[in-house]
Amino acid sequence: MKILAIEFASEQRSVAIVVDGEPRGTAAESGGRNTRSCGLIERALQQAGIEREMIDCIAVGLGPGSYTGIRAAISVAQGWQLARGAPLLGLSTVECLAAQAQSAGMTGLTHIAIDAQRGEFYLACYEISPDKRRLVEALHLANKAEVEQRAGAGPLLVWPGLRAVFPQGRVLMPEASMLGQLAAERTDFVPGEKLEPIYLRQTAFVKAAPPRFIPTL
Repeated sequence: MKILAIEFASEQRSVAIVVDGEPRGTAAESGGRNTRSCGLIERALQQAGIEREMIDCIAVGLGPGSYTGIRAAISVAQGWQLARGAPLLGLSTVECLAAQAQSAGMTGLTHIAIDAQRGEFYLACYEISPDKRRLVEALHLANKAEVEQRAGAGPLLVWPGLRAVFPQGRVLMPEASMLGQLAAERTDFVPGEKLEPIYLRQTAFVKAAPPRFIPTL
């Protein structure tokens, strides 16, 4: 299977072409909102020597992380499905980071912290061995004190922006190449409208007040 993986949850936006579980082409930028999604995809396709119509599946990192970035990745996947009918997969960015830690040789209790803004952090814990990853503590919102407490029990993985907050943390960025490798083992495809960012806070909207009528003289 030829997979186009899109991981835009962090400051580093990346895409990868994974063929039968092996990365063939990758491209990344640290441009945030200025990232040109189509340009990254074209670079990865060229590197892999694959045409657009040869892509069998799109895998998207659903976060948590940059809400704007994740939405942009989902939009690309939805548009691709509408144009070419490719099946879609949504994967947790935290699971991607745990897999990268395992690939880097990390073992034991491993905590992953991602900035959730508002003085809070997304936090999860995995038990990692050379051949297995087990979720020990599900992803949840935590304050700084809780993250520091967990960090005392095992390695802490953080994104670059959090190194100043948690100097004991090891910096790790989610990579589309790992996301694509995880997707190669999955078959739980979803329609585009079912892809949603992982966002633990309840979404709330405040209805705007009705416009005021000002009579003319």
